[in-house]
Amino acid sequence: MKNKFTILGCGSSLGAPWITDYNGKLGKNRKNIRTRCCAHIQYRNQSILIDTSPDIKNQFLSNKIKSLSAIVYTHEHADQTSGIFEMRPFFWKNKKKIPVYGSKRTIKALISKYTFCFKPRSGYQPIMDANIVKGKFKISTNGNTLNFKAFDVTHGLIDATGYVFKKIAYISDCNKISNESLKNLLNLNHLIIDCLKKDKHPSHFNLEEALKLSQLVKPKKTILTNLHTDLDYDYLKKILPKTIVPAYDGLSFNF
Repeated sequence: MKNKFTILGCGSSLGAPWITDYNGKLGKNRKNIRTRCCAHIQYRNQSILIDTSPDIKNQFLSNKIKSLSAIVYTHEHADQTSGIFEMRPFFWKNKKKIPVYGSKRTIKALISKYTFCFKPRSGYQPIMDANIVKGKFKISTNGNTLNFKAFDVTHGLIDATGYVFKKIAYISDCNKISNESLKNLLNLNHLIIDCLKKDKHPSHFNLEEALKLSQLVKPKKTILTNLHTDLDYDYLKKILPKTIVPAYDGLSFNF
């Protein structure tokens, strides 16, 4: 089995189109149909999910993902976590709790918001096992181990978490990265980075800021994600250099 990274969703908090059928400046290219941000890592026989978006059921079905080993969370906001309830069938299938990883802040918020997933409630069994991570950690399941490094990034009023593994960095939500955290982004093959809009935003990188980061750390390939309705896929493909590409739902690469 090939090691593969997949962008399951690359849209901002409302996706595209919105529930009102609003598309903003997006054209008819189907790559402009964007579900909420999350990603999937297939490493040997490990199936690791980054975030549980509200669209996670259809994202799994569309990408024919039939197993789950662990979940890694970037932060506690609803567009990254509210699909958590959809994970129950994997608890039944695996016959054991699903290991969940995140920062102390994120894990605390998940347990508070989704208590039933982590603690017995009204006769229901907890389906998840929470693990607080900082810096280097390992996910070991199914006889295989994948090494990660977690680091803080600023996302408006909170700290979110970026992750590095196998020369791939994933940072879906941020508006500032400290010099210390920037050290984790050197010598990358792939950088997946927040790029919300053309205009500046208080909690997300805009297009100019995402491009500046890419120029600074110089990964072999940069993928822009968390795209709002003013960033059309064809427009971005036209203006970006070959080493920088807009994400689309289902974009994948082997590593």
